[in-house]
Amino acid sequence: MLHTTPSHLPDLPIYNKALEIFSLSRKISNYISFDLMPLQPDGSEDEHIYFSGDIVQQSESLLPEIIKAEVAPFFEKKHRHAATVSRLTNLLYKNCKRLEHCNSNGKDFLPILRKELKKFRQLQRYWMLTL
Repeated sequence: MLHTTPSHLPDLPIYNKALEIFSLSRKISNYISFDLMPLQPDGSEDEHIYFSGDIVQQSESLLPEIIKAEVAPFFEKKHRHAATVSRLTNLLYKNCKRLEHCNSNGKDFLPILRKELKKFRQLQRYWMLTL
């Protein structure tokens, strides 16, 4: 069953903040990945490089879940998708904290992303009440 994207979606503050988070996490990940790509002196990879990809994947998954929650016909499905948004937000926050310990100049931008995630959480609480 295909649903069309609701016309009110671009007006939702949570939707716009999710777009900002996706854009920001992508830029930070690209910056950090460049620093973490070279192999360690012992020939191993830097363990933090995977977290940089995770923040992009998780932030990218926020938008589809918000859309699914908005178009879901039943209360239970709406809240299931909203719970997924909560889990993704928590994972994003944890991965940002993990990346702050990496050996990259890009880690200086992670507090900005965490600040945006805090704002997103506030919007999310209100949004969940309106579903």
